[in-house]
Amino acid sequence: MNLTDTPTVFIVDDDASVRDGMAWLLRTRRLLSVPFKSAESFLDMLNAHIPPAQDPATPSPLPSVAACILLDVRMPGMSGLALFEHLLLTGVAHAWPVIFLTGHADVPTAVDTVKRGAFDFCEKPFSDNTLVDRVEQALGLSQERLTTRRQQQCLRTRLSELTEREHDVMHLVLEGLPNKLIADQLDISVRTVEVHRARVFEKMDVKSAVELANLMRLLS
Repeated sequence: MNLTDTPTVFIVDDDASVRDGMAWLLRTRRLLSVPFKSAESFLDMLNAHIPPAQDPATPSPLPSVAACILLDVRMPGMSGLALFEHLLLTGVAHAWPVIFLTGHADVPTAVDTVKRGAFDFCEKPFSDNTLVDRVEQALGLSQERLTTRRQQQCLRTRLSELTEREHDVMHLVLEGLPNKLIADQLDISVRTVEVHRARVFEKMDVKSAVELANLMRLLS
């Protein structure tokens, strides 16, 4: 399959009737869905589009399209819980919120997954409207998180373009120091501080120290 720019709902359930019913329900709200009959088949798709990092010290790349995952708790082979553990470790569960589909006996387990990072769970048989409402909310959250991540990547790129001295000036500007005190701390002239400060503002695309501080909060 090819990932598109359209927000997508991935349905991972070994029961064909559940997959078909969910796909029909989502179509009534004009939501795109892609079914998977097992956790393994979903993981194969994921690894094909978002290959895991080769170096354990390097974070895995994350998705670029908004999506959420409807995931059955119990499935033959790899369980939904095992897949969820993998998605947590790789960060995919943050970019693509997970909603568990569960039977009554698995409700305590599903509650625990929510505490650990799942978006929600729906007990079978579930209310159609309630479930799709939560799916739409999960897709909205995914879009927000991906937008924030793109902003953070852009911000890190801008920061990498600052010189060492510009970094020094920027940190002191963020501490609220006036140019004279910055000059004293760095043992440079006030004029030099003004030049570096102007370059920082230009490279970071801001017009004031307040705007710069608000921008840097994206990384906190």
